Amino acid sequence: MSKQSKRFKELDAKVDKNKVYQLEEAVKLVKETSNVKFDASVEIHMNLGIDPKKGDQIIRSTVTLPNGSGKEKKIAAFTSKIDEAKKAGASIAGDDDLIAKIKKTGKCDFDVAVATPDMMPKIAQIAKILGQKGLMPNPKSGTIGPNITKMIEELKKGKETFKNDDSGNVHLIVGKVSFEEAKLMENITSFVEAVKKVKPSSVKGTYIKGISISSSMGPGIKISL
Repeated sequence: MSKQSKRFKELDAKVDKNKVYQLEEAVKLVKETSNVKFDASVEIHMNLGIDPKKGDQIIRSTVTLPNGSGKEKKIAAFTSKIDEAKKAGASIAGDDDLIAKIKKTGKCDFDVAVATPDMMPKIAQIAKILGQKGLMPNPKSGTIGPNITKMIEELKKGKETFKNDDSGNVHLIVGKVSFEEAKLMENITSFVEAVKKVKPSSVKGTYIKGISISSSMGPGIKISL
């Protein structure tokens, strides 16, 4: 178990671990408990009452954060419409050449990938590489479609994909500490609502067991929504 630093202990002491904070108070506190020298991300963590081993209880969907995440995404587009993709904002765009390069090097220098349907059979040869890095285009995340411009523009505007982990939790970066409190609150509320909308019908009992927010290197703060 790692030893907590004096800095973290001082920040952690500001948070009442037995209290579930209202969102406005929690957002103020998440700003107060971030004293790193960089603009830290604000993260949300939701513990769900799902069984991740059951296929019909897997949570995977998208949300468009009204104010973006604060992180500039490097987008790769697998398409023959290379010029169109780059004009829309893709950092990398290509078809057979891009697939061959990734197959040879195993490197994926991008944060998210989109693809037109005609490219999917070709992408199969690098599916393992992309899958291990969580970069495989998927229709459920809106990263496969005929309109390459629309997919890229949506990602640029703050569209994010989320999926539960093996413990039944979902996590997302919902902004930066530098964001105005109202914008952070709006992003957090949008994400929570998106998770509520995809509740599996087979889930019985409490669906959302707990929600907390934190800055990248700050303590967790329980919230009520």
